[in-house]
This record gives sequence, C-alpha cells and structure tokens, in this order.
Amino acid sequence: MSSLMEELLAESSFANLLPHAIVKGSITEIRANEVIVDIGGKSEGSINANEFMDIGELSIGDEIEVYVEKVEDKEGNPILSFDKAEQKKNWENIVNQCEEGSIVPGRVKAKVKGGLIVNIGVDSFLPASQIDIQPPKNLDQYLHQTYDFKIVKINTERRNIVVSRRELIEEQRLEKRRTLLEEVKPGDVRRGAVKNITDYGAFIDLDGLDGLLHITDMSWGRISHPSEMLKVGEEINVMIIEVDRDRERVSLGLKQTVSNPWDNIEHKYPVNAKVAGKVVNLVPYGAFVELEEGVEGLVHVTELSWTKRINKPSEVLKVGDQIEAVVLGIQKDEQKISLGVRQLEPNPWDMARHNYPAGARVRGKVRNLTNYGAFVELEEGIDGMVHVSDMSWTRKVNHPSEVVKKGDEINAIVLDVDSDNQRISLGMKQLMEDPWDNIEQYFKIGDIVQGKVSKLTGYGAFIELEHGIDGLVHISQIAEDHVEKIKDVLSEGQEVNARVIKIDAEERRVGLSIKAASYDQDQLAAEVAAFDRIQGSEQLTSLGDILDEATKG
Repeated sequence: MSSLMEELLAESSFANLLPHAIVKGSITEIRANEVIVDIGGKSEGSINANEFMDIGELSIGDEIEVYVEKVEDKEGNPILSFDKAEQKKNWENIVNQCEEGSIVPGRVKAKVKGGLIVNIGVDSFLPASQIDIQPPKNLDQYLHQTYDFKIVKINTERRNIVVSRRELIEEQRLEKRRTLLEEVKPGDVRRGAVKNITDYGAFIDLDGLDGLLHITDMSWGRISHPSEMLKVGEEINVMIIEVDRDRERVSLGLKQTVSNPWDNIEHKYPVNAKVAGKVVNLVPYGAFVELEEGVEGLVHVTELSWTKRINKPSEVLKVGDQIEAVVLGIQKDEQKISLGVRQLEPNPWDMARHNYPAGARVRGKVRNLTNYGAFVELEEGIDGMVHVSDMSWTRKVNHPSEVVKKGDEINAIVLDVDSDNQRISLGMKQLMEDPWDNIEQYFKIGDIVQGKVSKLTGYGAFIELEHGIDGLVHISQIAEDHVEKIKDVLSEGQEVNARVIKIDAEERRVGLSIKAASYDQDQLAAEVAAFDRIQGSEQLTSLGDILDEATKG
C-alpha cells in the first residue's frame, strides 16, 4: 500500500475512500475553469467549474460533498465530481418525493441527440418534441436557462427520468383559453402574435387562444397573400368578430380596427369629380386604380379613349402608373367605383353631327371589312360604315370585298349620324343616280344590246350592260337548240349580242335573249310570252332571287 493511501486511511475511514463513495471536502482554491477541493489526508482533487450552478457563489473554505470517481489517477490525485454527488444524493429524494406528473424546477445543462439534458437535482432527458408547442429549430437558445418541468416518466431500474416543458405550456394555454373564451365578446380589441400564415389567412395567438384572421378581414384594400401584411412572430391588435364557445373558435379582424373608407365614399368621391390614383391591377376588361388604401375604382377598357381602338388596357397602361380619371358612378353596397379616363378630354363624337351632316360627301380609307360592310376611317377614331346594301344600285353585293379592299381610299355620302352610339352610316351608291329610276330611257323591249358575260349559273347567264345594269339570259334563250350546260356555249368575259325581252323596274330586272337577236316582231312577241311563262314556273320572281342563285352557281 502506498504512503498516500496509508495517510488517507489514517485520517479517514476506509469506506469513505472507496470508489463511488460520497465524502466531505473543503474548497481550497477557486480558478477560472475549476475548483480545487481537499478531501483530507493532504489529498486534493479538481472539479470542473461547469458542475456548479454559479461558481461566483462559492468561497474558499466552503465545505461540500463530492463523489469519488477514482481514489487515484495516474498522478496519484483523486478524481472527484460535485455534480455526481448531488445527483446521487438527490436521486433517492426525487424518487421518494416526486412522482410522474410532478412539477419541478430545472436548469438546462447540455444539448444531446434528440433533445436536452435538464438538471432537476439529477440529470433528466427533455425530448425536443417536449420543449415547446412548436419544436424549436435551434436548441442552443435553451442552454443554461431555468424553467419548470413536468415529470412524465421515471424508470428506477435504469435511473432515467423524462421531463416535458410542452405539457406545462399546453396546460397553461388551456387554462388561459378557457378564461379568454368566457371573457371575449365581438367588438373587443386584443393584442396577439402571428403564429402561422396560410394562403387564406393567419392564425393569431391571443395568449393561449388561437384565432383565425381571414385574408378578407386583413385590409379594406386589395392583397393577394397574407404575407404581404404580416410575418410570423409579429404582434398586432385585432378585433374579435365572432366567438364560437362550443367549438372553441374565434374569428378575428384586422381591418375592423380602423375606419371603413367606404363609409363616406359619396362625399369623398362625388360623381363627375376628377380624381388621381395608382394602377394596381390590369385585367382584360379594364384597369383597377387605387384612390386610397382600401378604395379602388375600375376604368373599363371602353372608357380609356374616345377615339383610340384599345383592345386591352395593357396597351396604354401598366401597373404602378399614376393616372387621373373622372368618377362616373358609385355602388357603395358592392364597394365599386366606375372611373373614366376619356372624360378628361372633349368627346369628338359630340361634334360628329356637325362635322359630318347627312348628305355630305366624305373621303376616307377602308380600315376593315366585315361580312356586312366596310369601315371607313374619316379621322383618327371616327369611322363610318358602308353597308353592303349601300354599295351598288344594280347588283347584290354579298361581301364588301367584291367592291372594295382594305386600304382603298373611297368617296361616300353621309346617310346618318348616331353620336350616342358612335355610328356614322355611309353610302357609296348614293354618289350616283339610281339607273333604275330611268331604266325605260336606257332600254326598251325589242332593243338589241351588247354586253359581256359576267356570271354563269345553272339556269342562265348574267350579261353586264351599260349603266352597270345586269341582264339575265335564261338557258332557254341562249340558242334555238336545247342547251344542256351553259358553260359549253358561253364563258365569262365573252362579248354577246342579245335582245331585251323583259323589263321590270319594280323588281329591278332585265330579261335578255341571245337567240331572239335576229327575230322579227311576231317571233319576238311569242318569245316574250314564253319567257314570262318560264319566270312563273321557275319562280324567278326578283332580281334578288336570281342573284342569290347566281352566287350559288
């Protein structure tokens, strides 16, 4: 036995010096990172300063109990632990005095895999899921902090204790929630913290009671997502809108904590007033303009210009533009304001009736063709339309492209002006006299005429005559012999001689006969009578019917 051991045994009982024993010692020196303790027999050991709650509370000469881990290390000094002595002494106390469910104070000692080590007199394990209601991402913030904990499990065989802080918080929140549910009523304003943000709103923690703040109750104005106004952890004042005590739910409002800008809207923005605002959104049918926070007006695409042809607002506006407009109307209940930009300028259509009186001769460029007519630009933004029925006195125009094409410069007569509906009706045929008014001066029964084949049909051919008038040669009037197919005898553009055998000014039609060009008066009379019978039997009752059929041919 070494001399050191002999001295120790001389001054101490052998039992006290056994490994894992607890012995009394005296502090002889306090250093920055360690404390030196004399356990008697001129034997001193060092203890890491981290084992003490507060090294500043220690003094030289203080007597403490320490745990002997080893009687001697390689240098002959004992290995001591103050923390293990405390834990060994406290274990039985914890087991005897505390049970599962007990509340004890503790200090977070260290971070380990899956949670924290908490000193409650003995080391206990705090799982990360039991630290708070929302498992924290950074455990370092809890190190060396003191909290109350609930003992959830004691394993005496393994000398293991599991504690929870979360259960205490939840119990506290439950009690607060019950109290708040009894106290709160609609109209109350409460302070809360933003707990979570979703696409449809945010959950606000009212110190134990979670309430839903829907996106529609966040602002009187337009927001696309709650994150535009709130961030997690932010504290805000909210108004209690609805309380459902049975389901323990509370609906909250943020915009309700300030006055509604629509309450006095008619006085702030009277109809016809000039206003200014910022373009906040563009849609195919118009632009939304923010006049103030919570108040937007719509400029419909048709209200952007008197004269420009604007198909969508993005052609002239962009989000963020500062613009002026005129208030056209207010629908307070629906929180809608109609705005107009073109009303800032004089309406050129107000002068249209003066500038383009009925009967005036005008000139313009064909801007567009439709199935029913041609639009002619008279000045920037002012169009007139020539309907197909007003393009020719003598022929039925099925499509305006038969007479004009886009880009043509044409003359026309103003027929009518409708300023309210922004329409001007034009006519091309009105530039000249209607040849049918004087048809009997141009053609008489029995006249020999010359013309050009303009159209072939299944039942005859149209011959273009003087004065723009078309005459019809029925298939029976082409030749003495039976004609099976007209195209075998005639072709478009061919010059022919024919005889006038029918004139009907009311129906606007001229009947011709090629085979009768050489007939005498008796033969001609017989042919006219025969032609009249053909018209009745084949239902060729009008030039319109004939031309319709010609179009099909």
